[in-house]
Amino acid sequence: MRNVSNTIRTSTFNEIRKVISAWNLAGLFKINKSEMTVTCANGRQILFKGLDDSEKIKSVTPEKGALTDIWVEEATECKEEDIKQIEKRLRGISSVKKRLVMSFNPIMQTHWLFKKYFAGFFDSDTVYQDEALFILKTTYKNNRFLEPDDIAALENETDEYWYSVYTLGNWGVLGDIIFTNWEVQDLSGIKDNFDNYRNGLDFGFSVDPTAFVRSHYDRKRKILYIVDEIYERELTNPEIAQRIRPLIGSEYVTCDSAEPKSIAELRQNGIKALAAKKGKDSINFGIQWLKQQKIIIDRSCQNTINEFQLYQWRKDSGGNVLNAPVNKFCHGIDSIRYACEDEMAGSAKPHVKTDGRRKTGRILKGYR
Repeated sequence: MRNVSNTIRTSTFNEIRKVISAWNLAGLFKINKSEMTVTCANGRQILFKGLDDSEKIKSVTPEKGALTDIWVEEATECKEEDIKQIEKRLRGISSVKKRLVMSFNPIMQTHWLFKKYFAGFFDSDTVYQDEALFILKTTYKNNRFLEPDDIAALENETDEYWYSVYTLGNWGVLGDIIFTNWEVQDLSGIKDNFDNYRNGLDFGFSVDPTAFVRSHYDRKRKILYIVDEIYERELTNPEIAQRIRPLIGSEYVTCDSAEPKSIAELRQNGIKALAAKKGKDSINFGIQWLKQQKIIIDRSCQNTINEFQLYQWRKDSGGNVLNAPVNKFCHGIDSIRYACEDEMAGSAKPHVKTDGRRKTGRILKGYR
């Protein structure tokens, strides 16, 4: 399970499929890609579900036997109430002890997971066990699949918080988060009424993800609604076009201008792609504009939520806060900045058509 169902297919579901293939076990398992189920020859199943559909979770049951294990990946994304609900799914007669497993990177000591389970666990500990709870702490040193470049990046991390959390695996304390003017809501019942859509795209591939974010801006009330996202690695430009086309149709998408070749390829694939203007101090200017809005993020946009939780200001060697953000967890936020450039400038300007001719005499829908 993960907090949002649309993050499962490209994470845990693909990982299980790869393991089955790597271990030469394909003959023992039937994989249903559309339903995201894995059925063993003995009738036992692995089911993949998101916590964002509570009604479906209530009725989850395998074809054979009872649910014996629930694994929640990226558990820090989840609310405590949701975990309580899925614990109730561990029911029915079973010959084995039932287990709830939660895997995650630690975030902040204010998180409910820390408060509920880690009171007697210290950063120097690696294992804790009692009758009801088992905690195992691992770091990059336990991961034999890391490449030398991965290890070097972790060991050479200069930011104190990121080094403590992602290199050493400790719970962190964040005091310089950039955005506090946001909240999460279920927008599924109202987003079909939106019309001032703004689309932004930040390119990535192997290390950084490609991040597409779709939003609606209510200029009168200064509310920015984040309604959809795509957040994946190793997407080619034709694949990006294929993924975003059903979301935006003939609307424009403003892209990172650092990759003109990628923008040209998106246009060749039928996407009305524009290059972001950026300019001097555009990052800080965009941050300050976003801080003046009320930002509401749909609960399905988990990666965007994660970024808003973690995006923070840099510090110097003396711990003093600098007027520049840490260049991490910002791909979706960068996309939002690109999409809202014209709003930031205070006017909507005509845009270039995909054939290179300038559109004049009217304001394009979605940019006014």
